[in-house]
Amino acid sequence: MHQITPRALEYLNAIARYKTLRKAAARLNVDPSAVSRLLSQLEENLMLPVWDRTNNRNPITPAGEELLIYYRKMSASERVALSRINDLLNLRTGEVRIAVGEGIIGDLISSSLQSFLEKNKGIQLSVEMAGAQDAVQLLHEDHIDFALTYASVNTPKLYCHLETNHPLQLIAPPNHPLTKHKEPVTFHEIAEHPMALLDKSTGMGRLVALAEELNHLKLTPRLQTNSVAALKNFVMSGLGLTFMPLLTVREEIEKGVIVVVPMKSDLFAQAKVRVLSIENRPLTLASQALLDHLSETMAFLAH
Repeated sequence: MHQITPRALEYLNAIARYKTLRKAAARLNVDPSAVSRLLSQLEENLMLPVWDRTNNRNPITPAGEELLIYYRKMSASERVALSRINDLLNLRTGEVRIAVGEGIIGDLISSSLQSFLEKNKGIQLSVEMAGAQDAVQLLHEDHIDFALTYASVNTPKLYCHLETNHPLQLIAPPNHPLTKHKEPVTFHEIAEHPMALLDKSTGMGRLVALAEELNHLKLTPRLQTNSVAALKNFVMSGLGLTFMPLLTVREEIEKGVIVVVPMKSDLFAQAKVRVLSIENRPLTLASQALLDHLSETMAFLAH
């Protein structure tokens, strides 16, 4: 068996992410025929197929998955080593790749991110907006260094750097009937009113789905979306209710265009923001520097 070419593994990793040869080649800025040719050579060397050219949903074969595990570990180790060497040379260069939930990204941008980039001019920052489920997938595929997630599922092989409690709140337009209740409202009372809900790939959407199961009740939203901004506009327009952490709508509450309605829910009260990375995969120095900065400046990460 011949030596594995790193470039072939890079091409295979791109196909795993973008699902098709043409999309992967476009992202890599190479000719599709070059990608196909190198992967065919890899398959000849291995005497096994590494990707299924007819499958656009899950094109990587078991043999290909084994190669990707090796490639991602190799890439992560290389980034860590180069980062530490650069630090020894006082170059302070590097790239940090993170994923952040939409409900958290406003706090990220306003949390002295500018001061971090000005202080570390050699560091390039890549921020991808992703729900909790997608962020975990990006971590496993080594597309990001760490993720800031809301109400993510406990997942093996992930390391939690820190977590803070941020209950999921019921929010409503001013003068909504539920705002006049003297006692916290129940889930069944909420279900009687029009509402908007987030997609279940997000932490907020997952929590609501769990609450439906616990209460033996299926909510029928007027609006189903994957956009936090759309939820805010739905409420501010007076169309109905939704669920959101307090910090995500802090400005709107201060302006008086959104109000929080107390509700009974032990499940929602336990929701947390967590900073996650791959277990046993050290952060680069640049990534650790950003994480340290965010833990000191972000409201969502303050204890």
